[in-house]
Amino acid sequence: MCKIAVIGLGYVGLPLARLFATKYPVVGFDINKKRIDELRAGHDHTLEVEDEILQSVLVEENPVKNSACGLYCTDKIDDIRDCNFYIVTVPTPVDKNNRPDLTPLKKASETVGKVIAKGDIVVYESTVYPGATEEDCLPVVEAVSGLKFNTDFFAGYSPERINPGDKEHTVEKIKKVTSGSTPEIAQTIDALYRSVVLGGTHLAPSIKVAEATKVIENSQRDINIAFVNELKKIFDRMDIDTHAVLEAAGTKWNFLKFRPGLVGGHCTGVDPYYLAQKAQEYGYHPEIILAGRRMNDGMGEYVASQVVKKMIQKGIQVRGAEILVMGITFKEDCPDIRNTKVVDVVRTLKEYDAKLTIYDPWANTEEVKSEYGLPITNQLPDKKFDAVVVAVLHKSFENVDFKALQKENSVFYNLKA
Repeated sequence: MCKIAVIGLGYVGLPLARLFATKYPVVGFDINKKRIDELRAGHDHTLEVEDEILQSVLVEENPVKNSACGLYCTDKIDDIRDCNFYIVTVPTPVDKNNRPDLTPLKKASETVGKVIAKGDIVVYESTVYPGATEEDCLPVVEAVSGLKFNTDFFAGYSPERINPGDKEHTVEKIKKVTSGSTPEIAQTIDALYRSVVLGGTHLAPSIKVAEATKVIENSQRDINIAFVNELKKIFDRMDIDTHAVLEAAGTKWNFLKFRPGLVGGHCTGVDPYYLAQKAQEYGYHPEIILAGRRMNDGMGEYVASQVVKKMIQKGIQVRGAEILVMGITFKEDCPDIRNTKVVDVVRTLKEYDAKLTIYDPWANTEEVKSEYGLPITNQLPDKKFDAVVVAVLHKSFENVDFKALQKENSVFYNLKA
């Protein structure tokens, strides 16, 4: 019987561990003790797994020992030692120079190396460039464990497709791409995922193909958003409503319906850099991919400049002006603040010495303060502002009386409308 360890219990790992726990004994491992204590108490602050659903699979004793179904959360490495199937779901960010940072992945590989035994399988779900699993991760497992890859233990790659905040396309409904280091192991891995994923699976011919699949999915989305962001800059100069243009163009059956916006988060704003780095190692400079990244990375500053421009046109003194920024998460209707580009809007406006208030009912105030050094409020301010900027269109904002937040001569800027 498969005894599964999921290493990393964030936005990707927890939903996956919960799903597997409905049919298998699962141990969820994370080095963050605060996170483990929260999950053991039956609550997920990311809101990816509802408390009732999480509590339905939680067990108080390690289910691996008696082969019972259920999820046991721990920060102790010995608790995953008796597993035979290890799934790595840790973050893969970029550094300040936008270079892939594999530190969390290599640390997780060290953890696997300390507990993996002969015949065991390790599957990576973290986003990487093609080749990273076999060239960067598995050598670490070999070095720590003393075991030989594809002789003593085996591996696979199955890219995560979690969309934070999306309650329709959940992990069990999305088709899962799988792969393995040998044909036999690939079939074993595919069968395991297929046993719980209602959306089915697609068995890729190799680990590198599966890795490449993940990075191009989000690179394609990034480029398409960059295109409409550029359109917005063009049409703004022409005094043409970009959204009206896109709505009209969208009446054609094959027009791709993307919208301008800030591109952050752990995938779309990061994955293209992983593919670009690997391409450059092979002597190719990816022009379109990096051009899209430059366009999207500059949108925060552009939004701020447009707000300032409109304020000046109305005769509003920008220095000392009261500005309300609505939304700080990287996307609507979720508490995820990772790599949010709203901070670029905020920082640019601060350079004009404006007085900013940031309102977001979804974001954790302590996390935002710790990560970005910005104070925010979860309560809609009861006052009027010189400018109101809607950066993230949470559904709850649809009921907000924006006019009640604006002074008589003020600027209203809605990036999403």
